[in-house]
This record gives sequence, C-alpha cells and structure tokens, in this order.
Amino acid sequence: MSNNLTIDHVLTRGVAEILPARESLKSLMEQRKIKLYLGIDPSGNELTLGHAVVLRKLQQFAELGHQVILLIGGGTVKIGDPTGKDSTRPELTNEQIQENFKNWQAQASKVLNFDLIEIRNNADWLDELSYSEMIKLMAKVTVQQLLERDMFQERMKAGKPIHGHEIIYPLIQGYDSVVMDVDLEVGGTDQTFNMMMGRTLQKMERNKEKWVLTTPIINGTDGRKMSKSYHNYIALTENPIDMYGKLMSMADDMIIDYFNVLTDLPTAEIEEMAAAMEAGANPMEFKKKLAFTITEMFHDSASAMQAADHFEQTIQGDELPAEMPVIQVGSAPQQLGELLSLCLPEESRSQLRRWVEQGAVELIPSGEKPTDFGQEIDLQSTEVIRVGKRRYFQLNHD
Repeated sequence: MSNNLTIDHVLTRGVAEILPARESLKSLMEQRKIKLYLGIDPSGNELTLGHAVVLRKLQQFAELGHQVILLIGGGTVKIGDPTGKDSTRPELTNEQIQENFKNWQAQASKVLNFDLIEIRNNADWLDELSYSEMIKLMAKVTVQQLLERDMFQERMKAGKPIHGHEIIYPLIQGYDSVVMDVDLEVGGTDQTFNMMMGRTLQKMERNKEKWVLTTPIINGTDGRKMSKSYHNYIALTENPIDMYGKLMSMADDMIIDYFNVLTDLPTAEIEEMAAAMEAGANPMEFKKKLAFTITEMFHDSASAMQAADHFEQTIQGDELPAEMPVIQVGSAPQQLGELLSLCLPEESRSQLRRWVEQGAVELIPSGEKPTDFGQEIDLQSTEVIRVGKRRYFQLNHD
C-alpha cells in the first residue's frame, strides 16, 4: 500500500459511491477515528482479484488508524445472498462452510495486515437470535422494502421463484451493523442494497448515522463481471505464470481500471498512460506493466520477472514451455472430450466443450484446432495439447 495515504485518497480512488455523502464522512474522519467493517461470506474457498479491490480499501482505512473489522459471514452464508443471481443459491452445510474457511485468512493476508484488523464472525450473534428476536427484527421493515432489490424484480417479471430466506438476507446483514455499532460499511456495488439496510436499522435502533462506501466491480478476463461461474477470474493464489498470462489476456479497455483499483501507482502516472493510449499508443506495453505490477504484488519480483519471460517465450515467441504436465494416454485414437477431461479433470465438461467450440484447443505439432468435442484424435501424431493461451499438456503414449 501507499506510504502517503490521505483521507481524500482513501475516499476517492477506487471508490464508486459514498452514501449519504462523501464530504460528511470526510468531516467525521477528520474529527475522530471511526469504526468500519467489510463482510465476506465463505461461499467459496478462493479469493480473487475482485475481492482484492475491496480488501485493499479496507487495508487503507486500517493504515489511517481507524478501527477496522473483517467480518466473516458464518451466519449469513447459511442463508446465501442472491446478489447477481437469477435463482436461489444452494444451501451450504456446516462442513462446506468450515472447508471454505480453511485458507481464507492466508489468502486475505496477501492484502490485509491482520495486526491492524480485527476478525469477527456474525455466526456468534446470528446463531443465537431467538424466535421472538427474529420476529421483532422482521417487523422493522416491510416486504415491499425487501422486494425492491433489482434481482427480485427481475425474477418476478420472469415468473421465477423468490424464497423467503432470500428476502430476509439484507435484513440479517443489516443487523450486523447494529450489533457492532459501526460508522461505515465497505463493500462492492452489488452490496449497496444490503448495506443501506444496515444504515436504516442503525438509524432506527441507535439513532445513529451510518455511511456506506462502495467499490467498483471489476470485469474478468472475458470482459464480463469477474465470477467463478464464468471461469474468468484470477485467484489471489494463482501461480505467477498463470496470473501474469491471464492479466495479459484481458481486454485493453480494462487496463486503466485495474491500475486504479488494484495498484498503488501514482494517479498522475495512470492518467499519463490513459492519455497515451487515447492518443494511439500500443496498449501492450502498459498491459505488461500492469501484469508485472500485480504479479509482483501477490508474489515477488523474481516470480514476476520469470512469468514475464515465460509469456514472451511461449505466447509471443510461440515456443513450447520447458516444463508441462505429462498426461498418460494410450496409442489408440481417443475422443477429444475424454482427452481434455484427462488434462483438466477439475473443469466441467460443458466448459471444456465451450473451449473446443471457440477454437481454444490446439493439437501440436499439427496446429489443428478441432471444434468437434466428440472428434477422435490420432494420438500417434499429437504430442502436445494447448488449451487457451497458456496451458500446455504433453501426451505420453507409453
């Protein structure tokens, strides 16, 4: 993080919106230290660069000396926030929740300094809510208020179901603000409705103002919102070569946004790059700088340099990498789909099929790019399979 953080910087760069107003929050921060939090539901076991945007903002407040809480949604995750979904999320078991907890702190430590940040879990109070307390909480809002969420409106128009537990999610999240008695909540723009519910409850319960700060939602490598369901995300634990390569594969129009929300490069320098590209400069060098900067941030300089060299040799130089995973296959022809499942067992067949149909699979040395998932591949004449721009698999016929 930057060593020259100011209140103005923290409240402007990488910020989408501050409600009810930026100036009133700035005034409060100039008068005293505030209490704020970011809530993360352990609905998955990987954190991505999308999470890093808001984690970085939380760290900035900590470095300014404010009381910062990272709230683990051990209680809210049992409901499942339907944000961005057109259907209900599957309910997680306690075992799945615990499994998702295992590595979160190690991943978040790539961004957060936990010497400066308190960790809490809302299961500590949500699991203890009595039946009567829950009824009293639900009585504070109307069903009409809870149904104002965009995705609920879209589901109703499409005739899709909305389940009762989904409706109360914003209310339960809002209750966190009251329990912890915070001044500010930080989150992505997709959480605005939920965070504003906390503002409403804080006003009702404590007659106290609560601010909401949202950070932008960044797009993934294919230009859509970064999401695991789209397979377009970059994990914080991504190995350096893949992290660098994935950053190099994203659209040019995302370069400046990534510099702004994911790096500490001076704003003036970022503006110069934006002006240069606007004037016709080749975006490639700026994208390389971005890929190196982010890879170095989450790994180290040597790893970033190695990843940059690998990219130039294998992607730009069209050379095969020196080391590749070895896949044991027979000598008889085999269907492409089955072969890809051996190479990438963690990927769904539907995703593998999409890559084939998009021409993202190449057979080496022939250079053929089959588009039929069921095509039989002559293994005697195929030595390597490339999937996408960076993943190579050597076939062993023994």
